[in-house]
Amino acid sequence: MSAIARIVLVDDDPDLLRLLGLRLGAAGYEVEALNSAEAALNALAARRADLLLTDWRLPGMDGLELFEQVRQRYPAMPVILLTAHGTVPDAVEAVSRGVFGYLVKPFDGKALLDKVAQGLSLAGPGRPADQAATGWRSGLVSRSPAMEELLAEARMVAATGASVLLRGESGTGKEVLAKAIHLASPRAGQPFIAVNCGAIPDNLLESELFGHEKGSFTGANARQTGLIQQADGGTLFLDEIGDMPPPLQVKLLRVLQEREVRPVGATRATPVDIRLVSATHRELEALIQEGSFREDLFYRLNVVSLRLPPLAERREDIPLLAAHFLEKIATRYQKAVSGFAADALEYLSAAPWPGNIRQLANVVEQCCVLTTGSLVTLAQVQKAVASEESAIPTLAEAKRQFERDYLERLLRLTGGNVSDAARLADRNRTEFYRLLQKHELTPAAFKLE
Repeated sequence: MSAIARIVLVDDDPDLLRLLGLRLGAAGYEVEALNSAEAALNALAARRADLLLTDWRLPGMDGLELFEQVRQRYPAMPVILLTAHGTVPDAVEAVSRGVFGYLVKPFDGKALLDKVAQGLSLAGPGRPADQAATGWRSGLVSRSPAMEELLAEARMVAATGASVLLRGESGTGKEVLAKAIHLASPRAGQPFIAVNCGAIPDNLLESELFGHEKGSFTGANARQTGLIQQADGGTLFLDEIGDMPPPLQVKLLRVLQEREVRPVGATRATPVDIRLVSATHRELEALIQEGSFREDLFYRLNVVSLRLPPLAERREDIPLLAAHFLEKIATRYQKAVSGFAADALEYLSAAPWPGNIRQLANVVEQCCVLTTGSLVTLAQVQKAVASEESAIPTLAEAKRQFERDYLERLLRLTGGNVSDAARLADRNRTEFYRLLQKHELTPAAFKLE
């Protein structure tokens, strides 16, 4: 069970204090209700909270002064001010200084709970309630129902030795989930080896995965242990499995069937005990129909299939993820950035995110680097999102695009003649056809009229 979010509530009106405490308590929060700022600081020193909700007008130290004290001591804690109509301009100014938000009296219960939920989403990475900050899912930042259901399935699967196929768009966090499955499994103390099949050139992938003996091919000056053997006893994660060449698919199938691996140039196989988790953003069933992916390997990989939702389907997690990335990046660059302005966070939450979590992380990093104040503003977020839309692609994406452009040039040059194009590329026809299938290129479309 997740821990309950703790809220410190401050108001000198005993009736309002009791009413707000009841509303928040009924919503499932743990509430400590206090009648002064000084009492709130003492309570926070004794036991940290997830959010501070305070009236502006208080005897002695007022709500804004309380916020300044809290920001110095607990910079990641969101603060919500309760204010009267006459102090709205002051409240707006307070937001620019780092207050998460404000509520104008009188307000209804839904407005209160919505604002509190938004504030708690900012405090996400520090809250064991939502992050399970230690343990198998420590790298996963989520509270959305879609992800919670997925993680429940992942934990059940982790306890078995079954092969798992992770599906989902690029940037949805498939490697992070694979690592979580490993950590939740009986193999947690053993190696976790991750390989991106689309990022390693085809002529090197076999040697990287299976290893090789000294002298087995030109340039093999020493024996190399393959990544499959390095994962012995643990988990091997094969990302972008749909990009694996068919000859290596055969060798991988043999490893899974016979539980042994034979390095390139070796005369005998070596026993190996691995748990395989693979991932793809492609439809493997379509690749099977095209003949570029083996059906028997697919069934070996697809014992259990888990789909990671795109970020647009888990928008509740965007504030959590943004705050998580900001905290890590601010620490890395030694920047005193404590959070996002409310309108900036709303913009992030509504953006389309075609690049999913990876794109969000890049945007947050750009914002953090360029921010000079304590809060990331709406203008900075908008600029970073616009810049990210034309950002430099990843190495794997650049490699795929280069390969496709190169094949198109060859086909245009040869008028769609596969034999001539393969000769110019110094590849045999079978391998060249496989490359064309991988990039969904039809030679007939390039024939000269």
